[in-house]
Amino acid sequence: MIRKAPVSLIMTEPVITLKKTDSLKKAETLFKKHHIRHIPIVSSGTVIGMLSHTDMLRLSFVDLFNENEETDDSDALVYNMLTIQQVMTQNIVTVSTSNSIKEVAEILASREFHALPVVKYNKLVGIVTTTDLIKYLINQF
Repeated sequence: MIRKAPVSLIMTEPVITLKKTDSLKKAETLFKKHHIRHIPIVSSGTVIGMLSHTDMLRLSFVDLFNENEETDDSDALVYNMLTIQQVMTQNIVTVSTSNSIKEVAEILASREFHALPVVKYNKLVGIVTTTDLIKYLINQF
């Protein structure tokens, strides 16, 4: 294992992103199409929030009460009532490309989230997830 290895070695790039004006339906489509769990919300390349697959699942509470109804219809109803800006997590933690993998692992281990946007000069350049960390560790053995 390389001591002080930068997170840029394991981050995912390019990053699938959304704008706060995009629809929740578009977000759902991106989650499914790309098999991802986190999407940074950006404005002019700067991260302003994060939307997770878990955030979207919380919106699907309607499904619990409408077992016999078509879920796409109930999801669409909820998605049309809310905006990405209302659902996304704001004031998120970011890391720099020069942060070490160890530093990133410590942040993820001590917080209640599973992805960190990676920035360089305040602009989004990548994303690192707990899955990226696990894959890195597996490759070390």
